[in-house]
Amino acid sequence: MSQNEAAAPVRRALISVSDKRGVLDLARALHGFGVEILSTGGTAKMLREAGLPVKEVAEHTGFPEMLDGRVKTLHPKIHGGLLGRRDVAEHLAAMHQHDIPPIDLVCVNLYPFEQVTSRGCTLEEAIENIDIGGPSMLRSAAKNHDAVTVLVDPADYEVVLAEMRANGGATTAPTRARLARTVFRTTAAYDGMIADYLGGLARTEDEPFGETLHLPLRREAHLRYGENPHQHAAVYGDVHRLLEQLHGKELSYNNIVDIDSALRLMLDFEGDTRAVVAILKHNTPCGVGAGATVLEAYQKAFATDPESPFGGILISNQSWDLPLAQAVDEIFSEVLIAPRFTPEALELLRRKKNRRLMAWHPDRTPRNAPDVRSVMGGFLVQDRDVAIEDPAAARVATRRAPTAEELAALSFGWKVVKNVKSNAIVFAGADRTLAVGGGQTSRVDAVLLAIDKARRQGIDLRGSALASDAFFPFPDGVEHALGAGATAVIQPGGSVRDEEAVAAADARGAAMVLTGVRHFRH
Repeated sequence: MSQNEAAAPVRRALISVSDKRGVLDLARALHGFGVEILSTGGTAKMLREAGLPVKEVAEHTGFPEMLDGRVKTLHPKIHGGLLGRRDVAEHLAAMHQHDIPPIDLVCVNLYPFEQVTSRGCTLEEAIENIDIGGPSMLRSAAKNHDAVTVLVDPADYEVVLAEMRANGGATTAPTRARLARTVFRTTAAYDGMIADYLGGLARTEDEPFGETLHLPLRREAHLRYGENPHQHAAVYGDVHRLLEQLHGKELSYNNIVDIDSALRLMLDFEGDTRAVVAILKHNTPCGVGAGATVLEAYQKAFATDPESPFGGILISNQSWDLPLAQAVDEIFSEVLIAPRFTPEALELLRRKKNRRLMAWHPDRTPRNAPDVRSVMGGFLVQDRDVAIEDPAAARVATRRAPTAEELAALSFGWKVVKNVKSNAIVFAGADRTLAVGGGQTSRVDAVLLAIDKARRQGIDLRGSALASDAFFPFPDGVEHALGAGATAVIQPGGSVRDEEAVAAADARGAAMVLTGVRHFRH
């Protein structure tokens, strides 16, 4: 039987941890198996105070800890004991000649570099929290996982102990291989984090991003396919921390993309005390409404475009209750998202097996994480577009300023339009979208598309507010919108023809405000 097929007995273990969760129970169990325990510093002190026999690494190597603890495990007697192959006669002879006993299990976790730097620290403190000996031992043990069991995650302690109980104090090759993969994933992320931190120290106002970008993401799940059935796909990261699936089939690639858009949109309504419901299709909103209840909000959102919600994504900022569930149950929806679902709503909604129900945790949702997008040959990184301007603070460009009612409608439309695919246009009231036009190659086409949709749905645009994610390159878009009944416009401005757009608004007695901030969404 080759070494990598055999169970590997654990007779000697080295334990040295910063995160001491569960380590006492692990050490007690190892002692119960008759395992000799080597340890260092604070870990050795804790184990000894718990009544466990511990041999200091300095005693084992015959070389004292030195340089303020920077050098303690960087010794041939440690790494020889980890790296020596038990199935190679020359290795065993060399270990015997130099009095290097094998070390069969390593339990190490790393200095808390991320925690120290994330709370704010000096460069000296950051440097002192760069672990050297820990990653070295982990990598040595993981490289020789044919014979050595390596633990870096407290969640794996009981797994290893259960194997030892089942195998007379030994671990199995598949488990050792899995633990080795965990180690290399951990040390890669650790080194990447340090590189990003040190590279980030060189950031300037002109160069706000660091020299490197490491994404220490673990695969959460394979997906059935990508955007289309012939494409493979997987999801990496911590999506499950933000979203808890309560019912339905596994999420698809397109579901996750749409859910991301839904969460981003709803975050722009954060702080709104009203119930807000948004309906999205193909990664863009097709209706958003606000009201005293989630049902009222949904009805307003749905009225914008009753055709598009079929097979869409619905999200609410408040609990999904039974009246909303009954209304939504009449159409087919791919995914329903809310912070909570009432028991009655859950019971009804779970009757359709193809519907996914997702509980969203806004408190766990990152607001300022950068956007990363793959391109041919690399990645693009940018700040997330979290800005949302107050129309009341925007520059009034026309002779007439917006009324209070128009400002409320401009505010609602401005929050939605930044989440619509460019070129993006939204006609809105104070509590709902009236028409949405997006994804067009010209801005006037986006306006005309929205007007046509409103006409087909019998929606009156008179008195509405128009929001545009970018400036109007020509006045025709403004003229068409005002001709359809809009009385107020919000846009970034910045076109060489801004004066013509303003003049078009003045000619009809409309109000126009310029935010100075564009919100393209490609």
